[in-house]
Amino acid sequence: MYSYEYPRPALTVDVVIFSLRESRLQVLLVQRAEPPFAGMWALPGGFVNMDETLEEAALREMEEETGLKQAYLEQLYTYGEIGRDPRGRVVSVAYYALIPADARIRSEGGSDARQAGWFSAQALPALAFDHAEIIAYALRRLRYKLEYTAACFELLPDEFTLSQIQHTYEMILGEKLDKRNFRRRIQQAGIIEPTPHLRGGEGRPARLYRYRSDAVAEVKARRLFP
Repeated sequence: MYSYEYPRPALTVDVVIFSLRESRLQVLLVQRAEPPFAGMWALPGGFVNMDETLEEAALREMEEETGLKQAYLEQLYTYGEIGRDPRGRVVSVAYYALIPADARIRSEGGSDARQAGWFSAQALPALAFDHAEIIAYALRRLRYKLEYTAACFELLPDEFTLSQIQHTYEMILGEKLDKRNFRRRIQQAGIIEPTPHLRGGEGRPARLYRYRSDAVAEVKARRLFP
């Protein structure tokens, strides 16, 4: 074993978990049970174990809070400001995860949390540490990714209506989109295809679509919106 001459900071992960719930883009938060910031809401996260990678640590934290072992997960940013954690020198690698609206999610809070709950991404409570900054950046990154990736579809069920796609974009962007223009753009992009299924409801049944499995190259090659 090597010995280290210099002190080492602690390493943690924090995970911004997005999902569409109650027709809103929401973020999963946990209420801290222990100091510092006991009783305050925070992102799911924790210290990285010596025998796991950063991504494994992020997936472990996500599973503890949602029961899901797999989801779209992407590294966001590294936060290392001095004094960001009153316990000492702590560097956190932040991730964000996208969970489909129809996924069965258990949100009970892990062993170090009193409870877990979903909050609108536009109406968050006071947060511990620098987690408000992390969520704001995660939302900004997600909005940017709508321009050139299919990240939006990670929040949708396997089959969806055109109205559901538009609503998802509107929830992430925080603005209304013109229905006719949106549908023309999304269909011209060549990233969705109709299924033989219809969704019933008030008025005329709506055609269900699915994301094309061969659409990845096309999505990366074009911008869906100006």
